[in-house]
Amino acid sequence: MSKFILILLLAVALAWPPDSALSQEEHFPQRIVSLGPINTENVFLLGAGDRLVANTSYCVHPDAARDKVKIGSVMQFNIEQILGLQPDLILATGLTSPQQVAQLAASGVRVVHFRQPSSFVAICDQFLELGRLLGLEARARAIIAEAQQEVLVIQQRVKDLPEKKVFLQVGAHPLFASVKNSFTNDFIVLAGGINIAGGQSDGRYNYEKVTAHNPDVIIVAIMGSEGGTGAREKEAWQRFKPISAVQNKQIFVVDPDLICSPSPMTFVKGLEQIAALIHPLEGP
Repeated sequence: MSKFILILLLAVALAWPPDSALSQEEHFPQRIVSLGPINTENVFLLGAGDRLVANTSYCVHPDAARDKVKIGSVMQFNIEQILGLQPDLILATGLTSPQQVAQLAASGVRVVHFRQPSSFVAICDQFLELGRLLGLEARARAIIAEAQQEVLVIQQRVKDLPEKKVFLQVGAHPLFASVKNSFTNDFIVLAGGINIAGGQSDGRYNYEKVTAHNPDVIIVAIMGSEGGTGAREKEAWQRFKPISAVQNKQIFVVDPDLICSPSPMTFVKGLEQIAALIHPLEGP
């Protein structure tokens, strides 16, 4: 082999980066399908929105999520369409049935099932797990640390204020409440409130129970509120005159996409909003 060829080969070897210097992201999932809003928001929050090839019609945050291919709703989606997109990772949710998970997994595609988080801590744990799956653990840890710090700031702001009784409505027909085993309970507790439904694990509730507990604040966060459902529920509460929240006009309709599908950072935004409703003079 001539000296010239040896020099050429050496130059190519030096110019070509070692495996460790190549982008590590290419060793992680690059074609992701999200089956629910929380997963979609978390993928974007990690800066991996370009890897998301499809999501559901309920995935509308951030705005870029609206432009992704839609494979159906959270509970009814087109499995053939999903598999036709050739994903290397499918992110299922607490509303994805075990049968659906099994059917998707049987195709050979990796399916990770993130169940409905039970607390702010669980939200952060799931976010960290997703960060690891996508090779973005360091970014996930940094975001979680920022969210935790902001939650502490809100807690400090309300810690010496009088606690108020709160009813957080997350469903209608039948009436459905935020309960102790739901992350929505943390919105109330961390914001300096008392969840009147916090003593039960079943979210099914009724107006008589709410009246008996006499909440100071009623917050309505129901999917479909953009179509007027929230306003109709607020009007329905006006019939229950003995409730303090009704007498004092402390019934509020909030964005269900913010309250019901939080990433670590949107949880902070939701907590700020609810803290301001419970303690309006102390709100941001």
